[in-house]
Amino acid sequence: MNMKFKALTGLAIVSVSALILGSCTANADSPGLEYMPDMYRSPAIEPYVDYGEIRGRINEDVKLQQSALTPPAGTVPYFGKDSETVSLMLPYFRKANIAFRETHGLYGVDLTTSDEYTAAAADLNPYKLTADNAEGMFKKGKELYTAMCQHCHGEKGDGNGPMVVSGAYAGVPNYKDRSALGDGQMFYSIYYGKGAMGSHASQLTKKEIWTLVHYVRKFQNADYGKFDASGAMTATAAVPADTTKN
Repeated sequence: MNMKFKALTGLAIVSVSALILGSCTANADSPGLEYMPDMYRSPAIEPYVDYGEIRGRINEDVKLQQSALTPPAGTVPYFGKDSETVSLMLPYFRKANIAFRETHGLYGVDLTTSDEYTAAAADLNPYKLTADNAEGMFKKGKELYTAMCQHCHGEKGDGNGPMVVSGAYAGVPNYKDRSALGDGQMFYSIYYGKGAMGSHASQLTKKEIWTLVHYVRKFQNADYGKFDASGAMTATAAVPADTTKN
């Protein structure tokens, strides 16, 4: 009996020791073995998740529940530590006209009674096009344009996209007829919308919109984005400086 008790005691000690040692780790950031993680580590809420289907179970009551909500006003997403990128992605300082509330459904955002679109003519593209980044810039611009713009504005930017040709939409301009628009006005139009075009602020980042502005310039001037041996943009690559036309 004594022998059995000692054997069981020894086995218990070995088992407990193995369990304790097994929960240890060399990683200082690791909490070790978590026996009941759900009790103290709540599952993260993921954006764009269908909460009506979780782990194979269907819950019709929340099938249409929205999972991605608008961030609180005034909050700024984290874009890293690169000052140039952070500066580029800061909240847009221009506001939409109050008429956009009805015409473009811009409810719940700060609006203004002033003509910010005209004022935006003086805003230059902060995402600088250089000889080093031009190829990558236009490649990314083409990807964005194909996904977000081509269906209306057309592959060549002439306003004859599939949606226009089909008769679903009309009045889409040829970009060549809008070459006098300032960079800021083009950004403003994409960000808040203009005419029949809706706002793309929720679909494109500011960096992506400024990239599109560069890409659209290519439709207006085939030489745009060409540089000489010194790295300066060629004289024929410039766009008209006159931004008085709307």
